[in-house]
Amino acid sequence: MLASAGLLQTSLIWVAYAVAVALVLLVAIITTFTWQSPHERSVTVSIVAIVSLTSLLATVFLLPVDIALVSSTASAHLGAKKDWATPERIDGILLTLKVVYYTLYSFDALLCLIVIPFAYFWYEEYDEVEEEEGTSGAGARFWKAAKYTLGFVFLVLILFLLGFFVPAAGSGNGKHLDLDYFKRLLAANKGEKALTFGVGLLITLGTFLYTLYTGAGLALLPVSLIKSAPSISAPQLSATIATDLERNRELQRQIEMRNAGRPDGMSQKDRRELDALLREERTLVRRERLAAETRGDGRSSVFRAWTKIQAVFRPLKLLGGILLLLLSILVWASMLITGIDKAANSICKEHCGYILGHINVFQPVNWIFVQSAKAFPVDYILMALLVLFFFGSSITGIATIGIRFLWVRVFQIKKGRTSPQALLIATVMLALIILAINYAIAMIVAPQYAIYGTQTFCVNAPRHPGEQPDCREHRDMVRPCSEVFSEPAAKDVCTPTVMSTFLNRVTINWPVFGAIDFWAQFAFLGVFMVVFVTSLFRTPRLNLSELDEEAEVDEEEGLLASTGRRFGATWGDITGRTKNRNGYGTGGGEGSNGRG
Repeated sequence: MLASAGLLQTSLIWVAYAVAVALVLLVAIITTFTWQSPHERSVTVSIVAIVSLTSLLATVFLLPVDIALVSSTASAHLGAKKDWATPERIDGILLTLKVVYYTLYSFDALLCLIVIPFAYFWYEEYDEVEEEEGTSGAGARFWKAAKYTLGFVFLVLILFLLGFFVPAAGSGNGKHLDLDYFKRLLAANKGEKALTFGVGLLITLGTFLYTLYTGAGLALLPVSLIKSAPSISAPQLSATIATDLERNRELQRQIEMRNAGRPDGMSQKDRRELDALLREERTLVRRERLAAETRGDGRSSVFRAWTKIQAVFRPLKLLGGILLLLLSILVWASMLITGIDKAANSICKEHCGYILGHINVFQPVNWIFVQSAKAFPVDYILMALLVLFFFGSSITGIATIGIRFLWVRVFQIKKGRTSPQALLIATVMLALIILAINYAIAMIVAPQYAIYGTQTFCVNAPRHPGEQPDCREHRDMVRPCSEVFSEPAAKDVCTPTVMSTFLNRVTINWPVFGAIDFWAQFAFLGVFMVVFVTSLFRTPRLNLSELDEEAEVDEEEGLLASTGRRFGATWGDITGRTKNRNGYGTGGGEGSNGRG
């Protein structure tokens, strides 16, 4: 009966994860078709992007499952393992988690290092003229893409061999690690050492991207929701532009008719006026096209449906933006507290990547998770939402900053404007950022909860040798699990999550990675603060003339974003009908840059 109860609880957690993955697939489809440019759509790129985003999000959501499963094996009130949680059952749960982790991360690596580069070069090698003339077939195109992809495979092999033969930097620091928990983390064989080196290197690379893009996105996502209302609806703008265009062409006809049949031709005054009208006509035509694309004309049904949904829920964006802004500040403060605590009180400092034995200062996010664990499964839902918030912030950062080499923008990520190449590169960047997000949440944002969940242990002496300590009458003797406790009861009860164990193994075996990843968190906090203060107190102003200049240089510019909070346009976007108005505002517009 007890074994069935344990099986039911773990099965429900996996079923919830399966449902989340199914929803993630839907999100990946909507995201891909919403952001992808309809004029450059590729079936291969779309499929690869959808599969990659689904796999990445499934990997992100595995951390809450990890915490939930290890927490389910112990009673948080009694500080003891549940009766069904035998060592064999716990080993089985951990083995299943490891298999899923390794499968997802291996699949992510396969996608990012082979499949996505191949899809990128496959798209680049397409030549419409050669295809029509039959001078370039699919076989030649496949071979060219495969040839370039082999370079990435060669790079992966070099990294693996480096980790296999280079001695682990942490192997000589065992004297600093007196606790059994840390000693067990030292890689015992070269295969594990090579794996920890490869993952540690990828986490460090992802941390640089995470610092810039996620740090900026964490501040920009709430602000963009607060300032996302357009100053005018798309139907109203289209109607006004159509009126202005008709008036412009009528003036042109009047000038041409007035000068028809004149022997000396058109006067200089009329010529200047006609030239001005022609320039205005080109501008109005461009605005008309941009407004039509904003309404979804010529786009897929998914894009048009998403536009309508956005218009319906637009009034709720303000409230959601304020809540996310408060959450961002709370996360920022918690990360700062943990960073200072680790820098001052780490039990092994730089020798193990600043692992913190236990929290010495009140940390609000960790406290919220521990307290919410009393109402199952609120804490797991909150952890899933936190992970999703970091992932969404990363997308916002990439969309706002763009894909750059140093200060040069190579690709721009925009809703309905993203090229296939940019979509694939952004997917690889998100894969690296996800590794850094896992490190940040497990080590900085909620360190104690992410390592042991809600597990506790009892320090009361057992009645008989070999029995579990009994704290049913001594609740004050129940302690939260931590890495620094060496009591036998803690070793028997406390089971660390698979993710935290692997991350700690990386930082102990390769302390340089742990040090870089740790100190980069302060750079992350600095980027957040700079972007947050700038976006909060500096209101960008962009009028239609500036939009025209950008559209003339780059025809891929959006038109309807705004920094105001005027909701009069919402009903027009929902119904698709214009109101009876004579004009429209020209100030307060801003390029959307991928805002939802």
